[in-house]
Amino acid sequence: MPERPQALFAMTAQNVPHIFPPEVLARLRASVEIDPTLVAHDFTEPRVRETLARTEVLITGWGCPRLDTAVLEAAPKLRAVLHAAGSVKGFTTPEVWQRGIAVSSAAAANALPVAEYTLAMILLAGKDVFAFRDLLRARRTFPYGDIVPGIGNHGRRVGVVGASRIGRRLIELLRPYDLRVGLADPYVDAAEAARLGVPLLPLDDLLRTSDIVTLHAPQTPETRHLVGPRELALMPTGSVLINTARGALVDHDALVEELRTGRLNAVLDVTDPEPLPADSPLFDLPNAFITPHLAGSQGNEVARLGLTVVEEAERLLSGGELAYAVDHTALERAA
Repeated sequence: MPERPQALFAMTAQNVPHIFPPEVLARLRASVEIDPTLVAHDFTEPRVRETLARTEVLITGWGCPRLDTAVLEAAPKLRAVLHAAGSVKGFTTPEVWQRGIAVSSAAAANALPVAEYTLAMILLAGKDVFAFRDLLRARRTFPYGDIVPGIGNHGRRVGVVGASRIGRRLIELLRPYDLRVGLADPYVDAAEAARLGVPLLPLDDLLRTSDIVTLHAPQTPETRHLVGPRELALMPTGSVLINTARGALVDHDALVEELRTGRLNAVLDVTDPEPLPADSPLFDLPNAFITPHLAGSQGNEVARLGLTVVEEAERLLSGGELAYAVDHTALERAA
């Protein structure tokens, strides 16, 4: 039996047993030599450094230290970084790409729960569930059986901003529903939008014509405050803004002002800053629904990230192509 290559975990140690539960860890250890009790949070620690010198596969996750020149020089055998999370921007450096190290990410696996969360919020928002929950709580009664005008998901117009992995997965999940879905993305042309099965609109037109707008664009200098006072003013009265991307895509001061008028509603899983200060008016505005960055992989969902890494390791070590290789030339406009 050939010797298994050395691997090393580099992430927040307490996450390892969640991302790699026993059955997933066992499958990983069938491919690589790895000690689940040795998790790098500091590459200069003696035991980590000794293992790093032999490491061919680095298995990273949230909390991975930066892979700078010193770290890479201490890892002369390193040939692959398999990331059990989404973006690799926070810890990769130009030296990683210059050395030709293969990098893979479980971003596609992490996209699914975000898309599922967004789908749920779209359907709930279409029924105005949050407002009617509060109304019933306050009144303790309701005219049951009466038709409630102005709500429902039949033909509701949904605008998706950003054909990212999550945006594309959401478009797939929306297909079975009787919704009218549009897309705004400057990097998508009409042919690509047609392949996705949605009309392509300029952002302003999408904002003007959508009952629900959901953000899935990356955070870049160009997308900071992508939705500001002008853009919010374009949205129809009664419409809903959903943000599961990055908080900085929305000008929160402008959003608060719009929400205070009661004209718009917002569902925010991400904020700017994050977490919000305790005195943020967003906590108390009745038309703001805030969740603490829960849309991405949580609980039993994180094992899907570990399984993605295991499958990538198996492909790598059998001489196959990585299914989720990161293209570093596209990192700047990636989520």
